[in-house]
Amino acid sequence: MAGALVAGGWGLFAGAALLVGAAVGTLVRVPPRLIVLVMAFGSGVLMAAVSFELIAEAYERSGMVPVVTGAVGGAVVYSGANALLARRGARHRKRSGEQQPSEEEAPGSGNAMALGALLDGVPESVVIGTSLLGGGHLGVATVGAVFISNLPEGLASAAGMRAAGRGRGYVFALWGGIAVVSGLAALAGYALLGGVSAAVMATITAVAGGAILAMIADTMIPEAYGRVHLLTGPVTVIGFLSAFALAHL
Repeated sequence: MAGALVAGGWGLFAGAALLVGAAVGTLVRVPPRLIVLVMAFGSGVLMAAVSFELIAEAYERSGMVPVVTGAVGGAVVYSGANALLARRGARHRKRSGEQQPSEEEAPGSGNAMALGALLDGVPESVVIGTSLLGGGHLGVATVGAVFISNLPEGLASAAGMRAAGRGRGYVFALWGGIAVVSGLAALAGYALLGGVSAAVMATITAVAGGAILAMIADTMIPEAYGRVHLLTGPVTVIGFLSAFALAHL
């Protein structure tokens, strides 16, 4: 029970970055270029975490087959769900400008954005929980990557929601709820997956890794490149190397 609570606490910590970012995005006018530069940095950090902590761990657990099947499956499921939600108004949920539709323009788009935020956050949180199973050590790079990537996501999305006419109460309730769900997902990952085989655990880890990589490619990198163009590559590499260094301290 104690281990599950610890896992849930770390998941809540990483998810709380969404709420922090939302508070900043709602109360302070942050230059859009700064938001997307942080997003590019967070993309690099997440890539490193996926490479060195998720995919590498899955391979060490059970070989190449679970890695390939899990990662491809995670990417396909994420991309399919993302496409479905985009049709319902959640395409621009990470955008800080006026791209997000209002509820009048696209009824139900608020709910779609909430589901999109869950789609983005749950795989990351489950991995945080499973990393503690079997006496494992918490992946500092993974938690740091999720936290850093969540900050600009909450910031950009909150600014975009305000521009679309959604109130502060809606914004804070949404991201506060997602932070709580992130903690619960980490707790569930620890509590429900402790007895599975190495092959199943490897597949689950690879599914999360594939979903996160698809999320980076589908949402974070395009948003960064759309505003800062050629700066996206160098800043993403800096984020990648920062997480790599953190993982090897």
